[in-house]
Amino acid sequence: MYTIGETAKLTGFSTDTLRFYEKIGLIPFAQRTAKGLRTYNENDVHILKFLNCLKQTGLSLEDMAEFVQKGQVFQKEYEPTEENYFSLQKRIEILSKHLKKMQQQREDIDKVISLTENKLDFYKNILEEDKH
Repeated sequence: MYTIGETAKLTGFSTDTLRFYEKIGLIPFAQRTAKGLRTYNENDVHILKFLNCLKQTGLSLEDMAEFVQKGQVFQKEYEPTEENYFSLQKRIEILSKHLKKMQQQREDIDKVISLTENKLDFYKNILEEDKH
């Protein structure tokens, strides 16, 4: 079991963010010690690391909530119900759309990197010419 501080360090979230996510229902309420302190288990940490990955890539809180509804996304066993089927379809749709967005961002960053490298080469060449 981890404290909220340990969980924050392991997942990359602040303690305030963990409390906020719990408050809005993005993550389940943490277990509490006899003194009322939040504790998190390995599964909680795994889910939070996944959510932080999604957050870092710009996925909205609403879309992130799709992945944690009923906790099914992290279960190894899948019950083939109609509700679960539509839930998985929705997750696939969200991730596919988000992947396209990230691929475009990567292309945009690659262009900026290339332009920056060209500009650096240009300036370095000017300095080299001035030395001769």
